[in-house]
Amino acid sequence: MKNKLYPIGEAPPLGEVPSDMYAFTVRRERFGPPKDSMQLEVVPVPEIGADEVLVYVMAAGVNYNNIWAGQGVPLDVIGMRQNAGEEVDFHIGGSDASGIVYQVGKNVRTPRVGDEVVMHCGTWDAECPVVKDGVDPMFSPTFKIWGYDRNWGSFAQFTKVQAHQCMPRPQHLSWEASAAYMLVGATAYRMLYGFPPNIVKKGEPVLIWGGAGGLGSMAIQICRSVGAIPIAVVSENSKFQYCMDLGAKGCINRNDFSHWGMLPHWSDKPGYDSWMSGVRAFGSAFWKVLGEKRAPTIVFEHPGEMTIPTSLFQCSSGGMVVTCAGTSGYNGTVDVRYLWTRQKRLQGSHFANDVQAKCFNDLVMDGKVDPCLSRTFEFKEVPLAHQMMFENVHPLGNMAILVGAPSRGLGKRTSLPDAAHEAQAAQAIREIPAVHETHDAHETPEAEVLPA
Repeated sequence: MKNKLYPIGEAPPLGEVPSDMYAFTVRRERFGPPKDSMQLEVVPVPEIGADEVLVYVMAAGVNYNNIWAGQGVPLDVIGMRQNAGEEVDFHIGGSDASGIVYQVGKNVRTPRVGDEVVMHCGTWDAECPVVKDGVDPMFSPTFKIWGYDRNWGSFAQFTKVQAHQCMPRPQHLSWEASAAYMLVGATAYRMLYGFPPNIVKKGEPVLIWGGAGGLGSMAIQICRSVGAIPIAVVSENSKFQYCMDLGAKGCINRNDFSHWGMLPHWSDKPGYDSWMSGVRAFGSAFWKVLGEKRAPTIVFEHPGEMTIPTSLFQCSSGGMVVTCAGTSGYNGTVDVRYLWTRQKRLQGSHFANDVQAKCFNDLVMDGKVDPCLSRTFEFKEVPLAHQMMFENVHPLGNMAILVGAPSRGLGKRTSLPDAAHEAQAAQAIREIPAVHETHDAHETPEAEVLPA
């Protein structure tokens, strides 16, 4: 007789699916910061559909979207799903994971039970007319992010995903490293390759905001892999070496400048002239790092309100500012004179499709991109990991959380691909001891339902 519930870190026999599981959930009545919104519960294991897969989660990645979900801002994802007819009154977040396939739907040919997989977070209805017509499924009205728009994410012992989300897990990585990279990496890949003719090219400079963060660390490595010249913007000089180890030509400290924010009105000559002085000084700093007077052909954006005016001004004629977020705010003003006369492109981007996710995963499989895992948390520390990100005191790179994996470092089946050894050694990328390894103010008490 199969168990109803297994302890964290104890895997059921392959293919055996218990009725219940441990999960960190969000409920509407406790919307707020992660330390309050995310709580451990026992919930039913979800049933899968004909085109879905049930995965035993070995490790999960940490992304900002679950902080949004926990606050109910900018969207109440639970209420949104209930309005659409879903009965479940909780949200299980987590949009990155590595794991083992335990069950497949009747229409699924691949993956198979027992396969080790990583999952991308893009979902859509295969019967949507847009998708069936061969249009990029990212433009389908049915497109949703697993673990955010869709429930049953990776902060649980089991998760359900659409079969097309599953890709082979890099066998030279641990379970936790395998779980850390896909959301930010595939997002960065689409931003840099998804909008031809404005794609990253050998020898061309690229300006990357937030170079030491999850998105930026992936973007730098993607640029390096093709021979482009990435230049990173960061908030502290102490982050310079980290970005340069990843492959950045050099870095700019944004706190050396003060012209950030929405543009002064064009009729406010003193105000506009002051802003122009600041943005030209930033451009001079870019030239100094690059070593020549050339503008970036691509500006990799995500801060939004504070930086869009500068990004558009700095971008080369015929170049592209591509953005996937607005972490500093949403009112990204532009001077349209530079947009139309210089024929620049301001392009929005949102995650990635199957092909782009696979292309990025191949870079990781080949050892050309490292996940930049900075810290691994225990399952009971799901709220702590998100609280640190919420307060912006998390370490550089990407974070992961052990779920089914009983300890760190497990899951490595092979060595790093031979061609990547030299580059990897030069980069010296490794799990970084966290500055905030002890963070007493935010420690999450061990829940009673967890095994001793």
